[in-house]
Amino acid sequence: MFADPSAFTVALVFPQQGPAGIFGPACELCARLAAEEVNRDGGVLGRELRLIPVDGGAAPREVADRVEALVDAGAVQGVTGWHISSVRQALAPRIAHRVPYVYTALYEGGEDRAGVFLTSETPHDQLRPAMALLGLERRVRRWFVVGNDYVWPRRTARAAHAYARATGARITGEAYLPLGTHDFTPVLRRVERSDADGVLMLLVGNDAVRFNRAFAAYGLDARCLRLSTLMDENMLLASGARATADLYSTAGFFTSLATAGTLDFHGLYARRFGLDAPSPGSLGESCYEGVLLLAALLHRAGTPDITRIDATAPTVSYEGPRGHLHLHNNHVRQRIYLARADGLDFDVLTELRP
Repeated sequence: MFADPSAFTVALVFPQQGPAGIFGPACELCARLAAEEVNRDGGVLGRELRLIPVDGGAAPREVADRVEALVDAGAVQGVTGWHISSVRQALAPRIAHRVPYVYTALYEGGEDRAGVFLTSETPHDQLRPAMALLGLERRVRRWFVVGNDYVWPRRTARAAHAYARATGARITGEAYLPLGTHDFTPVLRRVERSDADGVLMLLVGNDAVRFNRAFAAYGLDARCLRLSTLMDENMLLASGARATADLYSTAGFFTSLATAGTLDFHGLYARRFGLDAPSPGSLGESCYEGVLLLAALLHRAGTPDITRIDATAPTVSYEGPRGHLHLHNNHVRQRIYLARADGLDFDVLTELRP
């Protein structure tokens, strides 16, 4: 693939396979919607913004090889999208110093490479206040962590130990499972024996769906709430209403939020893709945010040069479904909400205080 000088081309890295593939279609549609909006407003640096889909659900090294090859060929001048932290860790060292990289997935925190900009939630602002509130309102004192076995769940769980101690609670057990796990019976037995009253779910996509079903079938939903920092409406739908009792989620976006920004976004999305399109959810919608932030960074810098983009990033802001947002230390500052599953939708309970 060769560079097209008439376009500013961006690699859109999102999952098309594996556990996270469940929300891949929403990621692509939301990014396309944002790109069309940017192009209606004149494009990027006087050029049309184009997206090249890259499967972020492949093995991390494969994804990094593919994107680096596109950058080497001059075929892409930027990168954005939702993909797990293992992919980001493989990809960022290869391309972040060369082209702007806007990472849209919630993650474990700590990313500080030049040229990497982050739109989504971190445990300090997302998990910490949610655990504190559930400790206060639901008297959760014993948490059990169930996560996939890679960097995001493990580092988030490490932070959760400190958050639990701060509220007089504790982590009573942890289990980490390979991506693509189907049998959760051994873990459910451990949860039962631990006498936990809260389960912190750090599972991706279809793994979380299967866990929800198994958790309810085992009867643990009657005695133990669940809290997830990665749970959207597509995952609720796949889980089924009978598997979502007492399930909480925390995020910067829910489809049921009735703010001016979310209502405008839903109208645009429905008109463009129809009422039968996948629910955008927080994970798909993050890709809309990623394209908008990338365009705002380039507009402010007036150039694709990474040094200039880094220098002007602290003055960048943009308006999106999550409100009027700005950057602090290359992370978007945003409101975070706690919601409880109500069948196949979320009931947003409150905005969490940092």
